[in-house]
Amino acid sequence: MNGRSMTEGTPWKHILMFALPVLAGSLLQQLYNTVDTIVVGNFSGEAALSAVGTTGSFAFLFLALATGFSAGNGVIIAQHFGAKDEKQVRANASTGILLMLGMGLLSTIAGVLVSRPAFTYLVAVDESFLELTLQYFRIYALGLVFQFGYNIFSSILRAVGDSAATLYFLLIASVLNIILDLVFVAGFNWGVVGAALATDIAQAASFIAAYFYMTRKYPLFRFRLKEFTWSRILAVKTLVTGFPIALQLIIVSFGLTFIQRAVNEFGQSMTASFTVGQRIEMYMNLPCNAFQTTLATYTGQNIGAGQMDRVKKGARQTVLMSLLLTLCISLLVWLLSDNIIGLFKISEQATVYCNSHIRTIAVINVILAIYIPLFGVFQGANHGGAPTIVATGALGTRVLVTYLFRYSDFFGYSIIWWNGLFGFGMGCLITWSYYLSGLWQKNSSIENNR
Repeated sequence: MNGRSMTEGTPWKHILMFALPVLAGSLLQQLYNTVDTIVVGNFSGEAALSAVGTTGSFAFLFLALATGFSAGNGVIIAQHFGAKDEKQVRANASTGILLMLGMGLLSTIAGVLVSRPAFTYLVAVDESFLELTLQYFRIYALGLVFQFGYNIFSSILRAVGDSAATLYFLLIASVLNIILDLVFVAGFNWGVVGAALATDIAQAASFIAAYFYMTRKYPLFRFRLKEFTWSRILAVKTLVTGFPIALQLIIVSFGLTFIQRAVNEFGQSMTASFTVGQRIEMYMNLPCNAFQTTLATYTGQNIGAGQMDRVKKGARQTVLMSLLLTLCISLLVWLLSDNIIGLFKISEQATVYCNSHIRTIAVINVILAIYIPLFGVFQGANHGGAPTIVATGALGTRVLVTYLFRYSDFFGYSIIWWNGLFGFGMGCLITWSYYLSGLWQKNSSIENNR
């Protein structure tokens, strides 16, 4: 079979070589999200910036479904790839593609239908920019099917060891999105509508590029229309394997939605600040998230090959690499915070909030670097429920302390960023306790996915 195996050689070298394209791709994705924010903030004002930013937590709910279930399909394919079972690799890929495209269409419909009650009552968007929020999100939701399609193609490619491909697709999407942002928002003055259209077109381009690359490079995944096969059993296995991963991300989405609701209570300047702060925070999270994705594939392949000791060695080395890279990025963000915030043209009050936000997170997010990569080990070993439990504990803690202390004399509004100290600390404790217990090694055999 074509693809790259990570079952032989030095673990950290395989992991780093696989993770670097994932990291670069995620960086590109964050860059075009950031350009979105910078262009809207500079050319459409703080209300439009707040409108785009406040959709993020709810939009993440759909991304959670796309990412989670695609990753579940990828874990199954990675295990069969490690076992050199070409028939099962192809069958699971076919079912996964059909399943995710169907879910994408349903998500588009649901996103358009529930947007008003969701942003009015759940997110509690301020009336001053509610209509702008709805305009942006409804157009953005039209592109969800492309988001689901891109995620399944990327998961299949990563499962067979091809992480570099996603970098090419995201490069296409990033460049196109930036160009279209400048044309639609800065040139045509279409505001949030232009920003949403630019995102949809960019996602469609990455979806098409991913499909053509996968089918041209890998004959194994070259399906004619009549060759696509649907297996209810395989679909259920994808859903079962992906559900804990998706649920973990859904919990994160709902947790962030409630935090966003608390943010909105402090007015438009705080909402604009939080929008910028979250964009910057995502850069600090890139290493641990890339290593999580990598360890899921690495673990799946090595479990398929029956090499559990190799999994443990790779996990230890990955946590160290994640910590070192995160420290470097956090230090840069701390030192350059004033210059970074200045790019977004937010108000003076929002700038004060944002500076405090990102400098605090630059310190706290180091905690994420030492436990998030282990989520990939659990997912690759068919223990995706563990990250869900951790996410529930961490996000529950963050939401609880936010609502308890947001009007207190000691924390006040700053609990919006200090909540991470409590949540991430709890997440780290639970994750390492579970990893060291060895419980994640039980029922991890590939036989559970046959």
